[in-house]
Amino acid sequence: MPSSQAPSIAGNALDPTAVRPPLDDAEIVRVEPGELRAKLTALRAEGCSMLLDIGGVDYLEREPRFDVVYHLLALPLKAASVAEIGRPRRVRVLVGVPGKDATLTSVVDLWPSANWAEREIYDLFGIVFSGHPNLKRIQLPDDWEGHPLRKDYPLRGPAREATPRPPFALKSNVPAGTPPSGKVAAALQRQIARARGQEKDGGAA
Repeated sequence: MPSSQAPSIAGNALDPTAVRPPLDDAEIVRVEPGELRAKLTALRAEGCSMLLDIGGVDYLEREPRFDVVYHLLALPLKAASVAEIGRPRRVRVLVGVPGKDATLTSVVDLWPSANWAEREIYDLFGIVFSGHPNLKRIQLPDDWEGHPLRKDYPLRGPAREATPRPPFALKSNVPAGTPPSGKVAAALQRQIARARGQEKDGGAA
């Protein structure tokens, strides 16, 4: 769907390219998952021989939930002028991925550089790339629970989210320069007194 025709609900663009200003250094193409492989193969045949990167984005309340973005660069196949080298053809291919079946076809066979990028997206977003030769986590341990760049991932992580929070605010949870007050201040005073051995049984020193 062209960016100018992307639908929106309650003022929130379903397709972010609908509200993005025109980019004079890149072509932006949106395709359906079933069209992705053919489109990327065609762009590679047209000269987009370098895959710069693949990125993922989670639009939690949108369907399809995820976007995967392929950044392609066309390198000159023959002697080129300074102007041509300075402004090469750049193409960004966006594809929406549903949240319930977050699967795309791997392009490692087209661009070997896609190997680690696909593994990173799998690791952090949970999007599966079918046909990948070694799809496993690349940044987090193999036994890590969940995918941290998903918008619904617990801020403290799944393990710590299940444990009780501290009885009073820690320094890291208090805005800089804000002095503690009330129960927080009293709890901190008792903690300091205990550390100094000044608190007596049954109450503060």
